[in-house]
Amino acid sequence: MVNCPVCDAAIDIEEEEFEEEDTLICDECGAELRVVSVAPLDLEPVEDEDDDEALDLDDEDEDQEKWK
Repeated sequence: MVNCPVCDAAIDIEEEEFEEEDTLICDECGAELRVVSVAPLDLEPVEDEDDDEALDLDDEDEDQEKWK
């Protein structure tokens, strides 16, 4: 058993069935998680590339506002 790194809920999965880079969804919070290690099983949230791009655009907008 492993805990969700986002909401800390227990995730009941068969650890032997997963390999590094596999993904799964937390039933409690709906976060998409990636397996980063199998011994011991370790999960991390999957970052959405669209969110990263949106953040970059927001930063550029803020920079442009400063110079107006």
